[in-house]
Amino acid sequence: MIDTPTRRVILGAGVFAAGSLLMSDGSVAQTPLAPTPSCHDGHEATLPQTEGPYFKPSSPERIELLEPEMAGQPIELVGLVLSRACKPVAGALLDFWQADDKGRYDNSGFRLRGHQFTDAEGRYRLRSVVPGLYPGRTRHIHVKVQPRDGSVLTTQLYFPGEAKNRSDGLFRKELLVKTAKNEGWLAGRFDFVVL
Repeated sequence: MIDTPTRRVILGAGVFAAGSLLMSDGSVAQTPLAPTPSCHDGHEATLPQTEGPYFKPSSPERIELLEPEMAGQPIELVGLVLSRACKPVAGALLDFWQADDKGRYDNSGFRLRGHQFTDAEGRYRLRSVVPGLYPGRTRHIHVKVQPRDGSVLTTQLYFPGEAKNRSDGLFRKELLVKTAKNEGWLAGRFDFVVL
């Protein structure tokens, strides 16, 4: 069953351009820009946020949340998981979940849910769709990040230029994804700094 969050539940509860060609590994061709946030030794950890009511454990391991004929603006989100000393964190777990383009979460299955691990250089890559709006919230993607033997960071990522950013009480500019659009894809970057 796909649920649209109610107002009561809500109240209770990186940049580079994407090329039109796909890389040999299936990723969108990208030109790197500055990390989000830029990291300096001793940098503050990424701001934590509420898990919200729609987290579901045991998501499948995958980087591709897109499904054939899935509606919505495709996005490829990439970035790094870094320590506070700005060192890449290999093998960190990232668990993503989000609403579809209509603002609905799949609570009976694992549509638009998945987890992955960073590579040896601390990199991750997620292919999905830009989430839709629902009452009281701006567009956002939920994520849990956990280094091996480390604490879990639960947070949400937001999109720049959204009118609802001003009225969403959970929105934080520190959690904005850097984005650029090219050839129908939205390219995004966000780097996580973990304890």
